[in-house]
Amino acid sequence: MKRPLDISLRYGCNPHQKFARLVQPSDRTPLRVLNGEASYINILDALTGWQLVRELAEVTGKAAAASFKHVSPAGAAVADPISEDFARAQFLSEPTNDPVTQAYVRARGADRMSSFGDACAVSHPVTVELATILKAEVSDLIIAPSYKPEALEVLRSKRRESYLILEIDPEYSPEGLDRRDVFGFALEQSRASVTFRPELFQARDGSATPESVVETMVVATTALKYTQSNSVCVAYEGQVIGMAAGQQSRIHATRIACDKAEKWMLQTHPKVLALRFPPNLLKPERANTVDQYVLWERLSRNERDSLSSALGYMPEPITGTEREEWYSRFEDLCLSSDAFIPFRDNVDRAATTGVRYIAHTGGAIRQESVAAAAREHGITLFETGVRCFFH
Repeated sequence: MKRPLDISLRYGCNPHQKFARLVQPSDRTPLRVLNGEASYINILDALTGWQLVRELAEVTGKAAAASFKHVSPAGAAVADPISEDFARAQFLSEPTNDPVTQAYVRARGADRMSSFGDACAVSHPVTVELATILKAEVSDLIIAPSYKPEALEVLRSKRRESYLILEIDPEYSPEGLDRRDVFGFALEQSRASVTFRPELFQARDGSATPESVVETMVVATTALKYTQSNSVCVAYEGQVIGMAAGQQSRIHATRIACDKAEKWMLQTHPKVLALRFPPNLLKPERANTVDQYVLWERLSRNERDSLSSALGYMPEPITGTEREEWYSRFEDLCLSSDAFIPFRDNVDRAATTGVRYIAHTGGAIRQESVAAAAREHGITLFETGVRCFFH
């Protein structure tokens, strides 16, 4: 008989919380540590990220990946071809044809700044190509169902051989209730078992919806299911491009998600791809520089001087007209909300970014006002009837 899972962790949420362990009181041991030593937050990120990618792979039939930070996805995606411009924006020499690598490059590319030091979760076996790309990124851990032997060796050499590598049984599903202790009190609830399948995304006006849009909505809304609430997600062609987590108001979440989506779109703008980086500037510094550059109009004089100093020259900014023209190239932008949208201001803000499809729970007191705003902007509205708060 197998022994129950009992793993000592480096520490709890903070280093001063010295005692921490991972326990599973059953005769199954679905999780194995193949390399490194885990912390409390590592395990939270890994297990939450794994649930997300497993669910996406199950619903879409594609390899899926997530880039997790602080128990929310900075990005998530399913496998699809990557353009040469997108590969360049991720500082890669060429696109990849390996599905699990495509999924992770797309997931991390949602928000490279937030993915700094991420937990990588993938639904399929890890290949050498993915391991090689991941080795060159600042990442804390990976969780996957299995690893090619050569890929495992590449990852074991990362971070001075301390990179955390977790392997989970893809057939494992927990039984019973979700439980947690808070300040000496025990909370129990049934597991959030609702899966966001394509049939949930029926247009409110009865119009037909492209399959690619439905898949993107599945990705966006499933990602929200594993994101700290309140949360709003903007997605495009099967990948998250703007995630806002843990906001107290829906409109603030919408603004953050749309702002991130706009930055994501601009990362492949010709002026961004033409930036000349000093050869000694590492990937994280390059990502930070790009982030500052696309926010040029919001920067102070000191920030612009700092950006110019990092590049070694004064870049030509992207004009407002150029931004609007570039955003218009991205058709079928989708936005999903983890609960109902309470006011039309969320729809108005989404329309500014170019969102054309919105999914939310529906049932708000002002739902007719929200629906009217969608019609005014030519936005197709979905009401799933399912709330997916996560705390």
